[in-house]
Amino acid sequence: MKKKKIYLIYPPSPVMNREDRCQQPTNDLIVIPPLPPTDLLYLAAIARQEGYEPIVRDYSFFGETFEKFEQDLLLMQPDYLVVNIATPTLENDLHALKIAKDLFGDNIITISKGAHFAFLAKQTMLAHDFIDIAMCLECELTFAELLKGINLEKIKGICYRNDVEVIENPRRPFNDNLDDLPYPARDLIDNKLYVRPDNGKMQAVIKVSRGCPYHCFFCLATPLNGRIVRKRSPENIIGEIKECVEKYNIKNFIFWSDIFNLDKEWTRELCQKIIDSKLKITFSTNTRADSADIKTVKLMKKAGCSLVSIGIESGSQEMLDKMGKKTNLVQIKNTINVFKKNGIQIYAYYIIGLPWETRDTVFKTLEFAKSLNTEYASFYTAAALVGTRFYDYVENNSLGELNYDCAYYYPSVRTHSLSEREVFNLHKNLVRSYYLRPNYVLKMLLSIRSFTQLKNYFKAGLRIITRN
Repeated sequence: MKKKKIYLIYPPSPVMNREDRCQQPTNDLIVIPPLPPTDLLYLAAIARQEGYEPIVRDYSFFGETFEKFEQDLLLMQPDYLVVNIATPTLENDLHALKIAKDLFGDNIITISKGAHFAFLAKQTMLAHDFIDIAMCLECELTFAELLKGINLEKIKGICYRNDVEVIENPRRPFNDNLDDLPYPARDLIDNKLYVRPDNGKMQAVIKVSRGCPYHCFFCLATPLNGRIVRKRSPENIIGEIKECVEKYNIKNFIFWSDIFNLDKEWTRELCQKIIDSKLKITFSTNTRADSADIKTVKLMKKAGCSLVSIGIESGSQEMLDKMGKKTNLVQIKNTINVFKKNGIQIYAYYIIGLPWETRDTVFKTLEFAKSLNTEYASFYTAAALVGTRFYDYVENNSLGELNYDCAYYYPSVRTHSLSEREVFNLHKNLVRSYYLRPNYVLKMLLSIRSFTQLKNYFKAGLRIITRN
């Protein structure tokens, strides 16, 4: 019997990191590589377990058009189409589902996934009659039940169309046993395309935990993944690392989590097992700005950690307090120093344009960022994504019509004291002031170890200078 086909795609849209928490267009950001569609590879692995034939395609990465997508659909004739939808590119992304319905009608089941549908699934489906099913929040177990043919009314975590009406089922509880998930089906993509920006070597994303207890004002991590940090066992993670090394020759990783080193005992155990495995890998990960201790950081370095990303967000304590970061400037400085002293590079993230932002707080952020002088930094303008407390605040305080046309580069709304254009100009000047310092330029030039790294730095610098 011929297997049914499931086509899982990132649609023909601007290149984005579409991991639900981070809906980031990469073209406007510095030193952010496109990531493999790991979320789709999980679903593809589940499809295989259920006896289906999955195909995965990242149209955005290749810069391909909807015309090419339509040609592929006609050639492939899939039974299901699963599309990752991002809020900043919502209408464009949804067009892929419309094309499929126009071509095949009831002979294809169209399924949407993405953070947007965790909060506005029913509203979006009522406005777009070509979506058959929306998967909300974590969707691996939901997807498995769909493919098993369980009656839709009994499947938690979906919104579905039943003839003339749209029905929203109860939410699915978070999956407390992430070890039960299969490893992503990495054989379905060309792993050589997804590389580290500094050395051009293959890089995979390994999702090590989910959940964050802090619920910052602008962040989707807690609404999407819950307040409880759910961790995979170190043994399960090591198994995936070994598969990547032995089967795909991938030795560079991003350990994806909402907060990597909150549980220091777990972090140390994982790092020790990596050391004991003698796999000789490198990895980057994230950490809070108040949770670094020397013992854990030394072990991270020994296990292969080369870089940590830290959400510093602001150099104004007032802004940190209002956005709910629960950190202070002294803690941030201490954390940065611990990582620097142990030879781990730092990628600092900052955000401007939240409702209380002023020229003074932006200036404080610039000066604080300069004082920390991390190897890498990204300065975002605030995007009020659906599901965040920021989004609710905008709705309740009349800060303007939401605009995601240039998400994270041009602000989505104004602040209480600054217009969108003023925030944009402050952001542009901040980026240039930080990156075009002679001492910083010299520091980065001296750090170059490969032609790939030189090329990427040159492209990033050109973008800073020429972008309007």
